[in-house]
Amino acid sequence: MSRTVTIRLEKAIASAKLQNGAGGDATTASAEAKEAKLLRLQKESLAEVCQALQDAVNKVNEFQENLFKEHKEQIAKLSVEIARKILVQKVEEKEYAIEPIIEEALKNAPTRQDVVVHLNPEDLVEYQKVQQEDPASCRILADVKFVSDTNIGRAECLLETPKGIIESLIDERLERIGKALETAE
Repeated sequence: MSRTVTIRLEKAIASAKLQNGAGGDATTASAEAKEAKLLRLQKESLAEVCQALQDAVNKVNEFQENLFKEHKEQIAKLSVEIARKILVQKVEEKEYAIEPIIEEALKNAPTRQDVVVHLNPEDLVEYQKVQQEDPASCRILADVKFVSDTNIGRAECLLETPKGIIESLIDERLERIGKALETAE
């Protein structure tokens, strides 16, 4: 059974409020619910924007990869042509040393006995000058024979060995570089 409690006050009650969740202010609860709903909607909207941005980033990355794949051959050819122009300029200005070119060609030779190195006449003169000034700088074997050959370009050489001919030509080296660039990932 419930009992009724009666309270007598000397003055009239101006306002009343229930405490500890026993009812609460309807307007405060409504405002909190609206604020929570607004916050949830903002979070959902932000998540959609983030997903759209991620999708855009993925599409740009895919486009970039496809662009490089589709133009890989042109990029390789352009790179080789730039290198060719630089090399031609360096050769014209005589800004190269023939000794390393000869040494590199000899490294590829199957043998170092009975080797004949064909050089451009200007390069042969330069090599002989270097050999006379500083014999230690020319690490070429004594049994290597050098001949002047007008068919050989400057900064190039051709080696005759008993096992075959080795050419160290600028165009061939650039071609190998171009092929390597085209097949590179």
